[in-house]
Amino acid sequence: MFKILKSLSKSLGSGKSAAEAKTAAKPGSLLDKVSKGTPAAAKAEPPKSIEELCSITPKMTKDEIRAQLKLLFRRYNRSASSLDANIRAEADKMLDAIVQVREKNFGEI
Repeated sequence: MFKILKSLSKSLGSGKSAAEAKTAAKPGSLLDKVSKGTPAAAKAEPPKSIEELCSITPKMTKDEIRAQLKLLFRRYNRSASSLDANIRAEADKMLDAIVQVREKNFGEI
């Protein structure tokens, strides 16, 4: 089986192993950028409104807004119990935004 995988990797790649390809990568290449990550300053984005966070546009009908909020709630409610603190924090932020959009468009819960 190993021979099959080796021959497949040679036919699909340039014939170099993963270790050889990694050492052959030029400094500043995409591989280096991905492995090192981007600087925190480059990730900073301007704050978005709650509608932008929830992907709600002014042209959406009430039913479309309700469906979008339902989908987002389902997604982020699952993430709220994650073991990863970053995922939990993002989920809490999104759940708060979902509640605010819902109250804005449909009245208090």
